Amino acid sequence: MILLVDADSLIFASCYRKRENPEDEKYYTNIADARNKFDEQYMRIVNDLEEKYTIDKVLCFSGSKGNFRKLITSKYKANRKKQEMPPLLQDMHQYVKTQYDSIFGYGIETDDIVARYWHNISQDIGRDEVMIVSIDKDYRQFAALIYNYHFKHKEVLNITEEQAMFNFYSQMIEGDTADNVNYFKGKGKRFAEKHFENCVTKYQYTRRLYELFKQQYKGKARQKYTECYNLLKLRTN
Repeated sequence: MILLVDADSLIFASCYRKRENPEDEKYYTNIADARNKFDEQYMRIVNDLEEKYTIDKVLCFSGSKGNFRKLITSKYKANRKKQEMPPLLQDMHQYVKTQYDSIFGYGIETDDIVARYWHNISQDIGRDEVMIVSIDKDYRQFAALIYNYHFKHKEVLNITEEQAMFNFYSQMIEGDTADNVNYFKGKGKRFAEKHFENCVTKYQYTRRLYELFKQQYKGKARQKYTECYNLLKLRTN
């Protein structure tokens, strides 16, 4: 089994202290503390999976420079501009890049790089021989093995082709609040389940979703559909 670890969330979490009281500092100021937390989290994940799988290789992915999605629309992730960032965040990215030989991307996001590696490896040796390690729901648009290491879940998801197709087209309706992508405000998963009832093929999903875009955006339906698709679809080539 080859593990593809999306380390961005782990890096972010490693910058935060465990606070006993609300008034305590929420960020680490000592880089050694943040490094230790990351190392412990990373090894715990690998060790947990080694109990169930024979791990042949672990590839780590972290960070990217430039983002083509921001050229599609200035609204993409615009909600994060005012978000406070941990002071050691960049230092931790550099640490992981150096110590874990993490794979860095240019012009695309970390999850695009992971998606590309997953696609190529699964094509070469089979989808049951590679696993994405991440808490990011965006990867569920692929028929892949995905380990959600969040302490409330800690589960390996085995996404089928049918589930992957629904997950992606459903997300085009639900949107992604973390990335400020929302083309149908107020419409969620329940609406998507009903809207895509009896859909099986990509053509059926696309046709039914495009009808929704035409109702919402009239003459701009094609533009908005393409925009939404490109913002949410992870790149595999």
